[in-house]
Amino acid sequence: MHPLPTPAALTAAHPLTPAAADAVADHRATVAAVLDRRDPRLLVVVGPCSVHDPAAALEYAGLLADAARRLADDLVLVFRAYLEKPRTITGWTGLIACPGLDGKGDLATGLRLGRSFLTDAAATGLPLAYEFVDPALAPYVADTVSWAAVGARTVASQPHRHLASWLPMPVGMKNCVSGRLDTAIAAVQAAAHPHTLPTVSPDGCLTALDSTGNPDAHLVLRGGPTPNYDMTGVAQARSALAAADLPHRLVVDAAHGNSGKDHDRQPHVITDLAAQIADGDDSLAGVMIESYLSDGRQDPGAATLRPDLSITDPCLGWSRTVPLLDHLALASRRRRSSPRAVADQADRPASTSGAAP
Repeated sequence: MHPLPTPAALTAAHPLTPAAADAVADHRATVAAVLDRRDPRLLVVVGPCSVHDPAAALEYAGLLADAARRLADDLVLVFRAYLEKPRTITGWTGLIACPGLDGKGDLATGLRLGRSFLTDAAATGLPLAYEFVDPALAPYVADTVSWAAVGARTVASQPHRHLASWLPMPVGMKNCVSGRLDTAIAAVQAAAHPHTLPTVSPDGCLTALDSTGNPDAHLVLRGGPTPNYDMTGVAQARSALAAADLPHRLVVDAAHGNSGKDHDRQPHVITDLAAQIADGDDSLAGVMIESYLSDGRQDPGAATLRPDLSITDPCLGWSRTVPLLDHLALASRRRRSSPRAVADQADRPASTSGAAP
């Protein structure tokens, strides 16, 4: 057994500045407004599959921050700052669990390194995205996060659904690896309700927490054995949400099952989504892109690892990402004036959703 720092001790060692904490609150409200279509811009969650080199990831964040300022009229760019990696069987499980990249777990070091990275990333001014894989680790990092994901392997998990009901930011529920939507839709419904859940208190004690429910949980289409990003897949998702009496807000992942984990197919997926957005589909609130400094991936067991190249899923290089962001910005701009979007906005009932609880 290896003692871990308490959430309070780790937060004190690597605090958010007051300005950064205020920015996180503002980012959460903005993301919620985009998802709810009260803000007409497009949410784009973009960044590496999983951070393995904090310095290189911060270099990427600097580039993304410049793009976020340039495209702010049309896009809300969120930096994918994932530090936990879910696995079907085995493999590298992320910077927090295995910071040495050597297969030897060291959570104490990983939590310190991960928390330091997240506070540095938040200082760029970007909203941060994070996938919560282990609910026990959420108290160490949740205050830095503006958009959260529950992944395809954990979306059926009751602890993750209850965690989402507490998390103080919008949470995207990914469809299962099988491609089925019903499990993720049930997760959206479950997260909206209050629950009592065990969690780690700031001083490190196991405690019971009463959540209030998360009004900003939503569905993420990540594909399965067949993609679900096209017009047919999006229409089926809208119908399933309507049948569950849920808002028709969707985020679509251009990677994973929708690209067959082939980064060279992500531009095709994004081009298709951009066409749907430009045509006025107002249910498409966001897009996810796996992108990093350099194109492709490398074997995590390589003798010399490059800091600029993913060690998990292959990513689009930055030079290939920028034109796609520009394309999505143009699509977002065109949607605002499309007859279909104008009609959708006129028909949309007033929402009670706002910033996450």
